[in-house]
Amino acid sequence: MSSKQMKRTRLLIVAILALAASMVLVACGGGGGGGLSGSDNSDVTTAEGGDPQGSLKISNWPLYIDGATIKNFQNESGIKTTYTEDVNSNTDFFGKMQPLLSQGDSGGRDIIVVTDWMAEKLYKLGYIQNLDKSKIANVENNLIPALRDPSWDPGRKFSVPWQSGMTGLVVRTDLAPDVKSVNDLWDPKYKGKVTVLDEMRDTIPLMMAADGIDPTEATTEDWMSTIDKFGDLVSSGQIRRVTGNDYVQDMAAGNVVAAIGWSGDAIQAQADNENIQYVQPEQGCSLWSDNMLIPVGAPNPAAAYKFMDYVYQPEVQAKITEYVNYITPVEGVKPILEKKDPDLANNELIFPSEEFTANCWSQVSPPGDEAEVQEVEQAFEDAKLG
Repeated sequence: MSSKQMKRTRLLIVAILALAASMVLVACGGGGGGGLSGSDNSDVTTAEGGDPQGSLKISNWPLYIDGATIKNFQNESGIKTTYTEDVNSNTDFFGKMQPLLSQGDSGGRDIIVVTDWMAEKLYKLGYIQNLDKSKIANVENNLIPALRDPSWDPGRKFSVPWQSGMTGLVVRTDLAPDVKSVNDLWDPKYKGKVTVLDEMRDTIPLMMAADGIDPTEATTEDWMSTIDKFGDLVSSGQIRRVTGNDYVQDMAAGNVVAAIGWSGDAIQAQADNENIQYVQPEQGCSLWSDNMLIPVGAPNPAAAYKFMDYVYQPEVQAKITEYVNYITPVEGVKPILEKKDPDLANNELIFPSEEFTANCWSQVSPPGDEAEVQEVEQAFEDAKLG
């Protein structure tokens, strides 16, 4: 344990030096819910939207839209749209975009889609523009009440939810029928057959909850001790891989029997194997949203507004929901699906009841200032290597 304590001290010194060298940002991600308090956003601009025309460039996560929506949007709006699936990790995407955004350059992107904590971080750094609500009437009218007023963006000044979801357990119920808690993943009989997500705010809070720690009240020491446990599980080979959503291929093949994963993955993976199921952990799940943002330097905010408003039409959103199988942020989708696909309309992973999510919490970040949050993040990145 002493070596780990020394490592923490060294990482904290590195974080403090990095902060002193650059007051603009931390070097490697993180911070929603903690730190990054240096900007009051008094000079944040509102994205101007005139006549929507020309071209539009969107960066989003893989497999997060149906095959027809972009084509239909182009046909109806006349806006040439480049839709790129280049967001595979919030932290990695930040590392790629930060050098551009710090210079007021979006790399040609008009919309980027990132998770709650990263959206907050980007805004606090001055990299995201406020929204002109008059340009997105469908969003104003159809956004579900539960997502209208998040603590990190009260009133949705700068963000529009793309989809929401739950982080919990994804299980091959025929191969691991007894997995009901995150701690069940650490049973020796499943050594080398389980995976966890490489997003710290997904994996570590679920591990803390399984050990009786309330993630919403967790201290820095709670985070660090759980990361120590996580590192030991990686080193021992209990955890096969720390991964994105590509674990579903291993699960379909039987190489992985259970994982910390995302709710929508489970539904999509059932097309390959009906035994792949989402299991709500006994100690609860993490709730999150991925959000559309207009970055500084966006060349065509008018087209961005047009697209945001387009996908908030219930009939358009219903097609997206049918494909991605995540929690839809748009009111009016369920009645459409009740007619088209009653099974989806009654699926708790898409339209969860209060009872189903009673023990769940909104995605959390480590407490503390910028340097303290960075220390935790660096410890997690180090532990991923075993």
